[in-house]
Amino acid sequence: MPRRSLFLLTACLFLIGSTASAQMTPWYQWTFVDADVMDEIIGEASGETAWNTIMETGGYNKDRLAPEWEGTFYETQYIYDQLVLYGLPGAEIVRFPGGSAWDGMKGELWELTPMRQKLSSFQDQRAMLASGSQNADVTAELVWVGMGTEEECERAGVAGKIVVTEGSMSGTHRIACQQMGAEGVICIANGRPFFDPLQIPWSGVGGRGRGGGESVTKFGFYIPPRDAYSLKRRLMADQTITVHAVVEATTREYDLEDVTCYIPGTDPDAGEIILSAHLFEGYTKQGANDNKSGSAGILEVARTLHTLIQEGRIPPPKRTIRFLWGPEFSGTGPWVKANKDLMEETLCNINMDMVGESLQLNKAFTCLMRTSYGNAHYINDVMENYYRFVGEGNRERIQNRSGFYKVPRPIYASTGQEEPFYYSIETHYGASDHMVFNNWGVQVPGIMIIVWPDQWYHTSGDRIDKADPTQMKRIAIIGAAGAYTVASADDDMAIRIASETASNATRRLGHQFVIGQERLNGATAGDFGDMYAWARAHVEGTVLAEKATLQSILELADDTGRVGAHVEQMIESVEAIGEAHLEALEAHMTATAARLGTQPIRVQLTDLERRAARMIPSQTSRVKENGYNGYGVFMNEVTDEESARFPYGRGDIANTGEINLLINGEFSVLDIKKMLDAQNRSTSDLQAIINYIEILKLAGLVDM
Repeated sequence: MPRRSLFLLTACLFLIGSTASAQMTPWYQWTFVDADVMDEIIGEASGETAWNTIMETGGYNKDRLAPEWEGTFYETQYIYDQLVLYGLPGAEIVRFPGGSAWDGMKGELWELTPMRQKLSSFQDQRAMLASGSQNADVTAELVWVGMGTEEECERAGVAGKIVVTEGSMSGTHRIACQQMGAEGVICIANGRPFFDPLQIPWSGVGGRGRGGGESVTKFGFYIPPRDAYSLKRRLMADQTITVHAVVEATTREYDLEDVTCYIPGTDPDAGEIILSAHLFEGYTKQGANDNKSGSAGILEVARTLHTLIQEGRIPPPKRTIRFLWGPEFSGTGPWVKANKDLMEETLCNINMDMVGESLQLNKAFTCLMRTSYGNAHYINDVMENYYRFVGEGNRERIQNRSGFYKVPRPIYASTGQEEPFYYSIETHYGASDHMVFNNWGVQVPGIMIIVWPDQWYHTSGDRIDKADPTQMKRIAIIGAAGAYTVASADDDMAIRIASETASNATRRLGHQFVIGQERLNGATAGDFGDMYAWARAHVEGTVLAEKATLQSILELADDTGRVGAHVEQMIESVEAIGEAHLEALEAHMTATAARLGTQPIRVQLTDLERRAARMIPSQTSRVKENGYNGYGVFMNEVTDEESARFPYGRGDIANTGEINLLINGEFSVLDIKKMLDAQNRSTSDLQAIINYIEILKLAGLVDM
């Protein structure tokens, strides 16, 4: 073996070995912050206080009365009042123009014949009346339409009747009511009927009939599967059933309401960290865990840290920690857009969405959804540190069975469950408010804390009984410790974060290495070359991301020379590991070639790849000029004739938004492709990526 190869492999095994041994020490857990600070955070964080906030703001699905729509929503006022009570600085309610929303007031569905009984009621459960339902007072016969397909509705003859379906509420409504003249829909669908036959999905009806024109929206009711079972049997047996439906609903105007506060840092020029959670997900649908739990989580983080700092139990942080509650996307977006200057000072975002569920009850994990490679950042590894601390410290270890502490670092709420903290560190996923911060027009790296799966997600079953005080205490501890670590970080902390990030990088690179081997294991003689290129690109793209992550740590440094030198050493280690993995992949490729009876692959760039390697795009000031999503204005200015010169298909690029974020003036277009491919299930076409970037150039968003 060549001497350099031996060195690289030794370095690789050393670093991987150090990580592995750390995972195999059940009697040792560590955190970035000192043990005495961690003890204070653990002791002060209250799962009961957070659980009570969920109860107060989302204990049940309430009917919003007119005064709420005209003034301040109950949840907004409650969070604000608690911030004032706790003494958090800068507590305020910020309002933005809203719009109009459907508001149900009454919904009753009664069977008249052959027997009189109530079938569904808005009074009993708000989710029983589909949002968008219009005023109605209808007596009609029921008709079974199965899954609600066009053929089933035609066969049943639905005109003038109320259809019953176990298919989609909105889809059946569109076909039966908008196209065929049915009076309304009764839906008995449930995504988890065998897990919970009582839950009802939040859904709606709406739209216009064929050809547009006057609205033909009527109404929809839900009946839980348990209660609807006999109704379905009766209809399928051709029993004639007549019902009476009454609906009262209106449209309300509203403002977008955001609540904010902050914990001031000692250095106003050192930057900020922001924690976010959406307090509203629309105004009809309400959920205890989605997302009153996240809102309660960051409120408890604010209370815990503020209390500890005010009482002198932990030092005040160098950087400001800010908190934001509001409507999902629709409230976070305007606030971020209105605070462009503040976003330039914000280092990272910690977003909590659906965090309070009992893990055992939901058969779930508390997941850390990392940033994408386009926003590579140390916040991922900071948060992983505390996930690991809580997760590995709160399970009974067989190695510790003879000791006094079988559970090394138990963290339970006094009224909560005594369950393990099941956790998972995962790749990037959007669909919550951290995406506002990760947006190309903002570029604040944001992670999400989320419990998944959630067995009552987006249903009437999302109630307080699914939440657990122990889970809320642990979430508050992780959020508070993560935010405080970044906010208080000095040069020594930056060095610690860099070293642990490099250690974690060995595991992430090892994962790419092993899936590359597996690709080669499944290769045929026909796709052998493509599989090898795929495997190499995944390692190379991940090395680039890990290096960018390490470089992000420099924003914490005062002594950039000292910290920079250490970061550079960590980067060299990561590069060495990457090179060792590539050499090992080459060895595996050679063995695979022998198995397939073909020649080993000699890596050579194509003409297109060589061209892409010379193209280094950088973003212009236009990208952030209009803040969140503001770059879309410039994209719309590119004419169809101009963009037609640079075609690409919908399936040619896995994620154009990620390409945007990867354009930083350092990565070549070939680098961007590798980093894009390393994160996605599908492989993107290089020419399509070039063409897309050319369109960005036409929009004035990119220089090449």
